[in-house]
Amino acid sequence: MGVIRQLSLVKGEERFVFRYQTGQETDVIDSFAGLAGDSTSTFDWFDAAVLSYQMGRRLETELDQIAT
Repeated sequence: MGVIRQLSLVKGEERFVFRYQTGQETDVIDSFAGLAGDSTSTFDWFDAAVLSYQMGRRLETELDQIAT
C-alpha cells in the first residue's frame, strides 16, 4: 500500500484537493486534464500545470533522498 499524498489549490473561493497513493500519479494527472478540459469547471490548464509541476518536484525530492 502506498503513502497517501495530497495536492491542493485554492482559487478564489474554491479549493481543489487531490488525495492519492504513491504510484497513482498518472491517474491524478489524468484527473487534472479532465477538469481542465471541462468547460463548466473553473480549474484550467494553468492550474493543471502548476499542480503537475508540484507533483514532479515532490517526486524529484523523494528520489534525491533515496539516492543519498
